[in-house]
Amino acid sequence: MNATVVGVIGAGAWGTALAQALAGDDGEVLLWAREPALVEEINRDRRNGLYLPSATLAPGIRATSDLSALAALPALLMVVPAQFLASVVAALPEGERDLVLCSKGIEAGTGRLMTDVVAEIAPADRIAVLSGPTFAHEVAAGLPTAVTLACGGGEAQWDRLAPAIARPTLRPYYSDDLTGAEIGGAVKNVLAIACGVVEGLNLGQNARAALIARGHAEMLRFGLARGARAETISGLCGLGDLVLTCSSTSSRNFSLGLALGKGLTAVEALSGKNSVAEGAATAPVLAELARREGVQMPIVDAVCRLLAGEAPAGVVVADLLARPLRAEQEHAG
Repeated sequence: MNATVVGVIGAGAWGTALAQALAGDDGEVLLWAREPALVEEINRDRRNGLYLPSATLAPGIRATSDLSALAALPALLMVVPAQFLASVVAALPEGERDLVLCSKGIEAGTGRLMTDVVAEIAPADRIAVLSGPTFAHEVAAGLPTAVTLACGGGEAQWDRLAPAIARPTLRPYYSDDLTGAEIGGAVKNVLAIACGVVEGLNLGQNARAALIARGHAEMLRFGLARGARAETISGLCGLGDLVLTCSSTSSRNFSLGLALGKGLTAVEALSGKNSVAEGAATAPVLAELARREGVQMPIVDAVCRLLAGEAPAGVVVADLLARPLRAEQEHAG
């Protein structure tokens, strides 16, 4: 299936990388960007210097700032930041199409997952979720990457989308668990902030490995409470994405935590950034949802305290270490 059946909405690092991957077979990809200057740069110079400066973009990528230009395409990859997804979907011309949600987060103020946001605004569209361990610069460079493609329309939707998305170095795996795919991507952003704090405080690799394992336990408890399947949370879009983003400064969320661990405030750490650390917006709403579900997420709560400036990183970590001793597999957390 030719790449022209897929448009990409959002020309940040991840959206641009997906467009680059989809155009890698000499196809044509239509890429929407909000900023006219960025559209001009992509079309004229084959560059996205603001968000993905490492890549020389394929000639088949054509950028536009006109959403209506994508209206006739049967499938769109939605790669705008989670907190802006509702407004962009609402601005799309009406149609019946496959919307593949690639944003990882929970809507602040409402607590809605991205699938719920889109289902309310565009009920005629068919929803899928693309998620997994994906550093944009590696995908753009053609390095091997595997992702979960969760299809609300089941195998019939998969049969349409998988050939349009799959490339020799971009391999999707099928799931029909949209909730699990979304929760894995959203929660790992918050946990990556915590792992960055561990690095900023120079607490060592043992501490980071323990935090990843205990963080995954929190992700699993919350996912199960919301109806996700355990195998999804332990797959590419859960554990796989968690391991990647908790281990490298290429992760925006890890970098935010690193700055917090070194003593910066959240305002200082976030100021002047071109890209979005989704975990900063997700953490407080995730903590509130967990409380409503009766799910203990102490690492998420600790990140919220740090972001709110309630205590310095060293104190927050000390409080985590002082929690009562318990069985590792105890469901109470």
